[in-house]
Amino acid sequence: MDVLNPENLDFSFPDKRRLHAAAEFSQVFAARRVLRGSFFNLHYLAVRPTALPAGIGARIGLVVAKKLARRAVQRNLLKRLAREAFRHAHGGLPPYDLVLRLSRPVAGSLQAETRHAWRADIDQLLGRLAGLAQRQGQN
Repeated sequence: MDVLNPENLDFSFPDKRRLHAAAEFSQVFAARRVLRGSFFNLHYLAVRPTALPAGIGARIGLVVAKKLARRAVQRNLLKRLAREAFRHAHGGLPPYDLVLRLSRPVAGSLQAETRHAWRADIDQLLGRLAGLAQRQGQN
């Protein structure tokens, strides 16, 4: 993909870039690889290139427990922010299966500052994962 040409950028979020089955989530959790942020934990599992169809790259699953975000509005907002961050970061991510899990209770506020903090935490975790994969690829 030519990132310098805006016509070639793909910010879609098709079904093939999502984790669906409970077994897929369990595999990622069983790998016990995690990056911790202020609000979220990013669990990851390196996937063999032969295990995925060509061109898919990273896949993500989202876990936002009702225990931590009581209102559906909050849970939906958190998932929407995560999907948006993943869409934008997807081109720089390694072909890993990811699970982004809310790790801390959400306050009742949905103010802009809070939303920006959540998004920044997600962006930071995805960036750290891309950097980690680059370093491991160089070794």
